[in-house]
Amino acid sequence: MSEPPQQALSIALLGSGEFQPWTEAVDRWLLGRATGDGTVLILPTASAPEGDAVFDGWAQMGSEHYARLGVPAEVLPLKTPEDAGRRDVAAKLATASMVYFSGGNPAYLAGVLKGSLFWREALVAVRRGMAYTGCSAGIACLGELAVDSAANMRGDPDIWKPGLRLFPGVQFGPHWDALDAYVPGLQAMFVAAVPVDQILVAIDENTALVGDGSNWQVIGVGAASIRRVGEWRTFRSGRSFTEPLLVALDAVPAQT
Repeated sequence: MSEPPQQALSIALLGSGEFQPWTEAVDRWLLGRATGDGTVLILPTASAPEGDAVFDGWAQMGSEHYARLGVPAEVLPLKTPEDAGRRDVAAKLATASMVYFSGGNPAYLAGVLKGSLFWREALVAVRRGMAYTGCSAGIACLGELAVDSAANMRGDPDIWKPGLRLFPGVQFGPHWDALDAYVPGLQAMFVAAVPVDQILVAIDENTALVGDGSNWQVIGVGAASIRRVGEWRTFRSGRSFTEPLLVALDAVPAQT
């Protein structure tokens, strides 16, 4: 039996600001396009190493945000690689309209999901029309490499871990306009760490890039910047542009 045709992709990449009022336009755009039963699956997985109180805080914020919008939402208890292998958790993806990964440690999130049943089923769901939303760590895990924020805070030089490669040949830089406020010179260090033959997608705080993998629109208060072959293009809020980015929806092999 042949697979059903792939639906148009619906992707939102947020530099920061998940579950804030300004993101309603992002949610409406995604849910207006997505297939499924209208439900949003909230995954604060990237924050799990910070403890249950932090995980639950993001879960509550997400639940309250979607309750205000009148959108059904469910928090998934996915904190560990073992959770990512649970069939009852992965089964939620079969009918959902959106999956939402919020912030935390990008490398931890990539490590939990990589090669898992949950990630495989998430890619199947995106192929049939489920929307993908990531914020901060939820986008920083999607490229070639994912930064280990905990290692960085410890001063460990080995801060780069394998990413999920949903976007091969791409690196994502969330919080872009705030990096130097965190650590002076951090933005330049990040740029230098990304090989010139890779695409760097940098997104400011409280700003989202929404699109189908090729055609994009900037929503929020800041800008999105794209570096390709050493050349930068910057797009402010409200701008639409074309930038084809390969989305590898077959990145996870089928499990037996």
